[in-house]
Amino acid sequence: MKFSQIIAALAMVAASAGTALAQSQTPLTTPAEYALIMDYRTGEILYEKNARTPTAPASMSKLMTVAIVFERLKNGSLKLTDEFDVSEKAWREREGSSMWVRVGDSIPVLDILRGIIVQSGNDACIVVAENLSGSEEAFVELMNRKAHEWGLNDSTFGNPHGKPDPNHKMSMRDLAILSRKIISEYGEYYALFAEREFTWEKIRQANRNPILDMVEGADGLKTGHTEESGYGLVGAAVMNGERRIVVVNGLSSERERATESARLLRLAFNDFNTKTFFEAGDVVGDAEVFKGKQTAVPLIAHEPVKLILHRSLLDGAKATIVYEGPVAAPIKENQQIGYLRVEAPSGPVREYALYAGRAVQEAGIWGKIGLAAKKLLAKPSDGAADAQSAE
Repeated sequence: MKFSQIIAALAMVAASAGTALAQSQTPLTTPAEYALIMDYRTGEILYEKNARTPTAPASMSKLMTVAIVFERLKNGSLKLTDEFDVSEKAWREREGSSMWVRVGDSIPVLDILRGIIVQSGNDACIVVAENLSGSEEAFVELMNRKAHEWGLNDSTFGNPHGKPDPNHKMSMRDLAILSRKIISEYGEYYALFAEREFTWEKIRQANRNPILDMVEGADGLKTGHTEESGYGLVGAAVMNGERRIVVVNGLSSERERATESARLLRLAFNDFNTKTFFEAGDVVGDAEVFKGKQTAVPLIAHEPVKLILHRSLLDGAKATIVYEGPVAAPIKENQQIGYLRVEAPSGPVREYALYAGRAVQEAGIWGKIGLAAKKLLAKPSDGAADAQSAE
């Protein structure tokens, strides 16, 4: 029989914490056509609006080109001091943002990365594509293979820079997943996103990311704009040891992009609380034991139960211990017994495995006789009480 125990000791605690539960009830609104807030540590989506719909990402998709370069740097097949040659095709790419590369130049990889990240150079992206894969077309094939490998399931690529293309789409969720990957796996290069300016060919260009100067702790990542996509931004910041990622697209102007991105990033910290229910090794509750030398076994969590919830949803959260029981002895220490279910109204459920905090030996023959006698002498249980403890 499966038992569900609402943890009495957690009744008040659970009302002050949670995860990204009941997102549909989160009282956030935004004029952005597409939006998402992600917690970096857990990867949980705290808020979303059309976030899984593929749409034109404009220059935000340059993050994919950059990530492929970062991967080569990390695996040692490329160095920051290696030089990329500039073709006539790359030199002639002047529509939209540009690094202003010159045909015949050989440019260090580090500077090409700055030309993409800081200056958003379409020409620099073509330089990367041609030098890594031989052609733009071959590099686009690589981008699509990597998208599949990295779990970017709502993304297809038609070019390395994000200019309008019917085959070039990304969702806000995929942009957040990609940003999280860049930060976590290629952290030694991530500081490039916070550089405020870069000069190439005596042309000084400022970083287009407005939140770097608007939000405390902001350190990345990328803006984007085409007539098709509207104004978009992928942003990240750290406050009090917590990192959040915000993605927006479909805004009407540079000003709206700046103010709305900054507002959502601040709300990502101010309106969502992280609460620790239990640390690893804490006793969560206990489970009833059958035919054991002890009648109950403590249940422990092997991982911290740290959850995030919008402050308006706190009152609806609850934690429940679920296990098949009574659990028959013998029981080994650290044997998985059940799980802790944490949930809130209309939201997804998070579950954490629970383990026996100690071994419980099977009762001897006299103990079993005593248990049998106790059962015979016990009064019939109240059906209503049974219904409350089992499901």
